[in-house]
Amino acid sequence: MLKLVLVALGLIFAISLLAAALIVLLVSWVKSLLTGRKPAPATVFGRFQRLSPYAIWPGASRAEAEPQKPGMGEVVDVEAREIRDNTDRKEASQAPK
Repeated sequence: MLKLVLVALGLIFAISLLAAALIVLLVSWVKSLLTGRKPAPATVFGRFQRLSPYAIWPGASRAEAEPQKPGMGEVVDVEAREIRDNTDRKEASQAPK
């Protein structure tokens, strides 16, 4: 008798967890339709795929398969500009004449 009660409680627990997960997914889907953004679970899983150091995902390239060392990102060349200090001009224009 105790075994049947425990099995019944286990089934109720599993079904309630499944129902809760489905409700969360439904709310996430409706929110994504209203905001125009990807659903959160899809975003998290996509980020996990992109940042995974192993090429176990379908369609992964060799470059994605090799883990990168920290600080070894893409180098971007920028144009340097000189920023002048305008405090001298402001003081000169505010000085009494």
